[in-house]
Amino acid sequence: MTPNGPTRILIADDQEDVRSGFRLILGSQPDMTVVGEAADGLTAVDLARTLRPDLILADIRMPGLDGLELTRHLAGPGVPDPMRVLVVTTFDHDDYVRTALADGACGFLLKRSGPGLLIEGVRAAMAGDVLISPQITVRLLRTLAPAPAPAPTNAPAAPTAPSPLTAREAEIARLVAEGLTNAEIGEKLFISAGTAKTHIANVQAKLKARNRVGIAAWTWENGLAGPVPGE
Repeated sequence: MTPNGPTRILIADDQEDVRSGFRLILGSQPDMTVVGEAADGLTAVDLARTLRPDLILADIRMPGLDGLELTRHLAGPGVPDPMRVLVVTTFDHDDYVRTALADGACGFLLKRSGPGLLIEGVRAAMAGDVLISPQITVRLLRTLAPAPAPAPTNAPAAPTAPSPLTAREAEIARLVAEGLTNAEIGEKLFISAGTAKTHIANVQAKLKARNRVGIAAWTWENGLAGPVPGE
């Protein structure tokens, strides 16, 4: 919520049913309100500059101006008064993710991630954080993670630093690194989504991680991540 009231959101998507769904989801939150909608990128840029919303939700493939260009125009390097743009799309190509973030996007979410992550993404953006859909996070981390160097023959084992996490927290961190949402973690561990969220907050605090991406990165770096589902 902004100091003057709910977070003011502009929705840019060329599909009317998607805009309607987002409007219903965001409008159900007491700290959010939709102030405008656009079916193409050029209209979205004009509305953004006129309405000055707190946040723009932008699809990637739109007529006139796509979401990546929209992001560059409104949030990119050199923009005098950058705005918050949260990309929400069906397309999860790595190049799209990297381009959007390099051009100032404050998050990259997949539409299939569900309403909970959409709401979480808006709040993260308003808090100055960056939220990326877990499925993308896992893939990017696996791509960027360096291969472990082989240990020299007959070399003594290196001492292992004690983990700051409890056994349950380490399990939570591993599931975050696998790309599971709070609800999926709760279902897997037979706990509520709220309890899973509390555990994740505790893990984040102990690891001094900014978000789920940081938790996943720590898990991969420390060799605690399990196989990604489907591989």
